[in-house]
Amino acid sequence: MPIFDRVKFDGLRSRDWLIYKHPTDKLVLGTTLIVHEGQVAIFVKGGQMCDVFNAGTHVLSTNNLPILHNIVNLAYGGETPFSAEIYFINLTVKMDLYWGTTDPIQLIDPKYFVKLRIRAFGQLALRLDDYLVFFSEVIGSMNKDDIVSFEKVQDYFKGSLITSVKTELANKIINEKISALEITPELQNISTSLKEKVSEEFIKYGFITANFHIQSINFPEEDFEEINEILQDKAKFEIMGDNRYVTQRSFDVYESAASNENGVAGIFATGGVGLNVGQGMTSMMNQQVQQPSHHSTHKICPSCHGSVSSSSKFCNLCGENLVRKVITCHSCHNENEESSKFCSTCGTSLLKPVCSCGQEIDVNSKFCNNCGAQVHPI
Repeated sequence: MPIFDRVKFDGLRSRDWLIYKHPTDKLVLGTTLIVHEGQVAIFVKGGQMCDVFNAGTHVLSTNNLPILHNIVNLAYGGETPFSAEIYFINLTVKMDLYWGTTDPIQLIDPKYFVKLRIRAFGQLALRLDDYLVFFSEVIGSMNKDDIVSFEKVQDYFKGSLITSVKTELANKIINEKISALEITPELQNISTSLKEKVSEEFIKYGFITANFHIQSINFPEEDFEEINEILQDKAKFEIMGDNRYVTQRSFDVYESAASNENGVAGIFATGGVGLNVGQGMTSMMNQQVQQPSHHSTHKICPSCHGSVSSSSKFCNLCGENLVRKVITCHSCHNENEESSKFCSTCGTSLLKPVCSCGQEIDVNSKFCNNCGAQVHPI
């Protein structure tokens, strides 16, 4: 191994380095050590950190190597080489460290009750502050002329970083009932909260989190399409009003039935629509198209199509339940058709809320009967 009369490290053009182990372990007194700004040099002997040199030019002597001098007998006059390992450490801030969730965060949107697969991406900046703490963790695993990069450090912390991001986003959406479509204005607050949590983990190893940002939150287009359909239906309802909206929906069903080879009965059967609902829609259409000549005292059974008394609760021919099935709005208590998604009076969603665990729960429940999680009121 040659003896170096000058030792330095100029860094990397990409600045993606944290610790560099100099190839020499043979030095003599009088060797010049150059430490650039934003660096610190550490002398190690037998795995023990001996001396630290800050930025500047240093001529090695027994005067500026006090600890190393006590471990080995340094030759007088600098003629005899002595062995020591030299590590250069980068103390500058690394700004362009990017992160992203490796797999989506799956949860139920608290406003539209649609299952979403959310991904998050962002950037952070790190600076090694307590280099002695971090250096003691990696000193034994480095070879000569080896470099520890920021990328390796980021990979080491990736698991805890992504876990913190997922947990904070899920809590923000579920506990504060913020829809994924409305979370963009909250990115700054979430970033600030996450920076505090992430910093607690990095500081254990001597790092300071200089900056942390969530740059974007997104989810697949097919997830958005389902929400978009709900938004379109709600917009039509608000613009057209109750009666006109229901009328249009009725015509839409009959238009679909016209193209079905089984006609109206076929569209109800294949679409999963109950016969009572179909009969209700038929009666509504007849009332709008035809003017009744007199008040009828009979009604038609939707199952056997027989004529029964208008006060009958069950058909006396086939036993079919003739009571109209409705959904009562928990907000204004208005009765709505069983297939309704929104209340025809106040527009409140009639869909039952779903817990983050996937369990459908009652709107008045305070806790989930499956996982015990607290349910916040709608």
